Amino acid sequence: MEAYKEEFIHFMVDAGVLRFGDFVTKSGRKTPFFINAGNYQTGSQLKKLGGFYARAIKEAFGLDFEVLFGPAYKGIPLSVAATVALADLYGADIRYSANRKEVKDHGDKGILLGSGMGDGDRVVIIEDVTTAGTSIEETLPIIKAQGDVSVLGLVVSVDRMERGKDDTKSALKIIGEKYGLRTTAIVTMKDVVECLYGKPYNGKIVIDDALKEAIDRYYEIYGASD
Repeated sequence: MEAYKEEFIHFMVDAGVLRFGDFVTKSGRKTPFFINAGNYQTGSQLKKLGGFYARAIKEAFGLDFEVLFGPAYKGIPLSVAATVALADLYGADIRYSANRKEVKDHGDKGILLGSGMGDGDRVVIIEDVTTAGTSIEETLPIIKAQGDVSVLGLVVSVDRMERGKDDTKSALKIIGEKYGLRTTAIVTMKDVVECLYGKPYNGKIVIDDALKEAIDRYYEIYGASD
């Protein structure tokens, strides 16, 4: 595993973003792990996070696109942090855009924050994590309504590697096939387990045998077939 991926996994643990226990996802699945990008709260954390995303974006999509779109609400700070990092690390002046939950009818009217979009723009969508693909179904119509816009793909922080709704394929693969998008993640849950299982970090074992067994059971039920 590349060193930067291990660094990102440890970064998530330190920030309390990657947590283990008993949780329920947005799609209603009971899970022994949870990723909450809302726990990135400081300037230094967001700066570092933006750098990880920028590297993943450059590797998957290059720098030849115009807009990085972050769906409300968690995608908004992600899009800002990543565009700043793309400028700092690679000199790429990408525009950030995001949506409001409700259309504003005064002042800066409309549904978008940051940059608008129009004919010819190429867009990459940024999210924290995708479990069942419900968010992307809401996001794409907003982007497509702005004009003749090309959506190149989706980048998330962690690929949970579990099946989507009513399918045995992973949510990211379903999204890619259904909408013709390239999808990528900074790390996968396989990377997370490889990095943390049975290995001490900051004086403790984050994933012990019991937790590894719970994760394995979860993937027996919800794991993607591909």
